[in-house]
Amino acid sequence: MRKLYIVKTTRQFDDIIKTGKCYKNKYFVIYNKDNNLKYDRFGISVTKKLGNAVFRNKYKRIIRSIVDNYKKLYINHKDYIIILRKDAIDCDYELLTKELFSLLNHD
Repeated sequence: MRKLYIVKTTRQFDDIIKTGKCYKNKYFVIYNKDNNLKYDRFGISVTKKLGNAVFRNKYKRIIRSIVDNYKKLYINHKDYIIILRKDAIDCDYELLTKELFSLLNHD
């Protein structure tokens, strides 16, 4: 994922979470908000409660991979914050892909 497509600053994260729409399932919480750009941006968060830095970075890479593989299917000019839940730890890649994709297409 190119840096252009990433929500990075805390201010942007907070703004999307406070003013955006929220969709939840057993594995993810997704906040989204319209942006004025020609592309989507994504922010990924994995809480410290789930594991150490190596574990969190592994799951961020997995989610980033899913987003990269399917981002052309849901271009709608929004900013997304994707938060991993505890139940997603025991799931395989295919299930995570299916669940994340269903939430991204919820609009």
